[in-house]
Amino acid sequence: MSHCLDCGACCASFRVSFYWAETDAHPGGCVPAALTLPISPYRVAMRGTELAPVHCIALQGQVGQGVSCSIYAQRPSTCREFDVDDPRCNEIRGRFGLPPLPEVPLAA
Repeated sequence: MSHCLDCGACCASFRVSFYWAETDAHPGGCVPAALTLPISPYRVAMRGTELAPVHCIALQGQVGQGVSCSIYAQRPSTCREFDVDDPRCNEIRGRFGLPPLPEVPLAA
């Protein structure tokens, strides 16, 4: 997570789409529905990630210079599942001129 606070490249690179019931429009959801827009009858996307240039509405700060997510505790599953271990992480960091993250050795 600490690398994410200095990066934010994923929030400015991918469409963040997920099942609509993750929004607070559903009794069990928590993602603020006001920050999403429908992309199909069953899926929504975070505003700002549906068209290029991508910039998630919840991303605060400038990519590579200290960022945060304004809804971190309520972020959708798509965001929760993306991790610095994802091979796309270093690829998108490079698009913003950020150095690759060091590989974490596997525990023995």
